[in-house]
Amino acid sequence: MSKTTADKGFSTRAIHFGYNPAEHLGALVPPIYTSATFAFPDAAYGARCFAGEEAGYFYTRIANPTLALLESRLASLEQGAGAVVFGSGMGAISATLWSMLEPGDEVLADMTLYGCTFAFMTHGLARFGVTIRHVDMTDPGAVAQAMGPKTRVVYFESPANPNMRLVDIEAVSKIAHQGGAKVVVDNTYCTPYLQQPLLLGADVSVHSMTKYLGGHGDLTAGAAIFADFDLAQRVRLYGLKDMTGAVMSAQDAHLVMRGLKTLTLRMDRHCQSAQKVAELLQHHPITQVVHFPGLPSFAQHALAKRQMRQFGGMVAFELKGGLAAGVCFMDALQLVTRAVSLGDAETLAQHPASMTHSTYTPEERQAHGISDGLVRLSIGLEDIEDILADIAQALDQAQQMVAAGQNVPSRGSRVEFA
Repeated sequence: MSKTTADKGFSTRAIHFGYNPAEHLGALVPPIYTSATFAFPDAAYGARCFAGEEAGYFYTRIANPTLALLESRLASLEQGAGAVVFGSGMGAISATLWSMLEPGDEVLADMTLYGCTFAFMTHGLARFGVTIRHVDMTDPGAVAQAMGPKTRVVYFESPANPNMRLVDIEAVSKIAHQGGAKVVVDNTYCTPYLQQPLLLGADVSVHSMTKYLGGHGDLTAGAAIFADFDLAQRVRLYGLKDMTGAVMSAQDAHLVMRGLKTLTLRMDRHCQSAQKVAELLQHHPITQVVHFPGLPSFAQHALAKRQMRQFGGMVAFELKGGLAAGVCFMDALQLVTRAVSLGDAETLAQHPASMTHSTYTPEERQAHGISDGLVRLSIGLEDIEDILADIAQALDQAQQMVAAGQNVPSRGSRVEFA
């Protein structure tokens, strides 16, 4: 068995890359190094480690053998020069941006962002002298027009959470680089199996590994994969070590590597089932619009075919009847679980206007492309016939409520999560 299997296919690398059982007493599964600190053979070795002259292990906040193996596999799967893993997706995002920005710099961000990313930028970075400006990045021309002399980072999700907007990664990366800025892409929805932003010109690909990479809803973790190894090291030694301390546990790294072994199989199933759900939604009379890259009616379908291997396991749709219809649909679900997060074996549904984005005014939600009737589905691994039946009966109940002219009371404030 080749130690790195660098020339093998995606699934082979996800299972084998960077590990040789013969070097670990024949253990098929890589060992979990739970030690917080590591012993030095002599003082000179320790001095070299602290000086950065020796690639040894001395403290898990900086490096750990289990985490290092996961990082090497992620870098291989994303075709990157290096990777750093974190205790959460927000740990990855915040540590990366803290390392790339200084007071007076500017971030160009897309109009639609995950709520906690939006909060970190506007309530975090902005407090320390970093300017955040939002632009519609579905239009590369708008990005070019918005670029300024202080723009250091162009940040977006593709597809975006929760409304599935796509950004042309290659086109926007070229524009950003011409202006001297780096490009950071949140690739959580796609995983490296469906989309590889670094090969399209991005500088950093970030993930919440809590989602598809872990795949089972039993861990929180994040990762950043870099086209430039030196930037990866800066994020490790500054953003992770000093600014956030968002360290991933060795146990969670082990679980993510277990998840990677079945990533291809799971994503194929997620994608196949999501396509069928989107087609069902598209033909139901209560549905106003379906946001799914795999539908020919999706405005960016051609772009999706160009930069994604498949169309993903996430489906967003808007119901006629707005907030009341969305709440009715959610409450009528029986098999599908009402929960935030995504990428689990279970099919999950969330209604942003009454849940994750209920603290926004209706006008604010509309400004960010989130209608009151928008529902987001993370399609799981259950039998597709059962998923379709549950969604269909919930749609029918929402339709009956709208036809009867019923309404629901307004909901109180909610905390934003995934």
